[in-house]
Amino acid sequence: MGGSSEVRVLVVGLGSIGSRHAVNLQSLGVSEILAYRALGRPLPADRELPPIVECTSLEDGLARYPDAVLVCNPPSLHIPAALAAARAGAHLFIEKPLAASREGVAELAELVEREGLVSLVGFNLRFHPGLQLVKSLIDEGAVGKVVSIRADAGQHLREWRPWQTLSESYSASRQLGGGVILDLIHEVDYVRWLGGEVAEVSCFARTSGFLGIDTEDTAEILLRFRDGGMAGIHLDYVQRPASRSCKIVGEEGTIIWDYYENEVRLQRASDAEWQISPQAGFQHNDMFVDEMRHFLACIAGREEPVVDVIEGTKVLDIALAAHESAAQGRVVSLPREGGHHG
Repeated sequence: MGGSSEVRVLVVGLGSIGSRHAVNLQSLGVSEILAYRALGRPLPADRELPPIVECTSLEDGLARYPDAVLVCNPPSLHIPAALAAARAGAHLFIEKPLAASREGVAELAELVEREGLVSLVGFNLRFHPGLQLVKSLIDEGAVGKVVSIRADAGQHLREWRPWQTLSESYSASRQLGGGVILDLIHEVDYVRWLGGEVAEVSCFARTSGFLGIDTEDTAEILLRFRDGGMAGIHLDYVQRPASRSCKIVGEEGTIIWDYYENEVRLQRASDAEWQISPQAGFQHNDMFVDEMRHFLACIAGREEPVVDVIEGTKVLDIALAAHESAAQGRVVSLPREGGHHG
């Protein structure tokens, strides 16, 4: 297929993230955007939406032969929608997390591979210039061998999506796949991206009662990498002001990335001063635009997906192992080759 304008895209779920993707797709030249509102809610009032053909059901949308489907409904509904789309021969973009459980995930991976479909999981932080700089610094050995990583992400849930009540938010619903471990799975993904394959997972998680929700609002996850390095990930729905940062300790120095300060700091052991790299001009939406640009390039065969369904499954396994560890009070080992943890 030629230019992106010829691609017909069906967006399943037109909440905050689905509508963001729709707007960005139009800005990238996609002229045919279909949408199915999975939960039938009104469109987000804060976003000027492009012309969209609203479909009455997922089947109605798939009957219009979309080239690609964006799965942006609540996490527990991802796999059924993705399976239906893949069976219809559509390329797949699936918002993070890939799913809320392992049910149907292996079937989806097999179907995508068998049909030769493009799949991309929506880890937009992979497109953040700050984290990309951190990754390149690690890869070029700027701080030597990585010994440990500490990631932190927290934001008060009431202020995160102010246009909806907590009762409307999937974050607050165990049934829909909410809770900080799956909701803030970005941290799990990028820590694995920076640190390598994970061997063991340990986690404490709690529902503090502070927000009156039934999902965990705070979690501390410990990871041991296969190469012996370690990582700690703190996640919460409580922090004010919001925080998102990462510190990488290497044998030869330290790297710090701060999302809200919009900078990367590097200090080599041989240097007396921090080298500060501000991410000048970066806007929050930039990484979502770059993510959609990448997806369209993958469909056109120009690029390879940075996180496909197989990679997304490995990230999901770590998050599910964290749930398992918190529930059972034990360290959970991950298998070397895909498959479920035991």
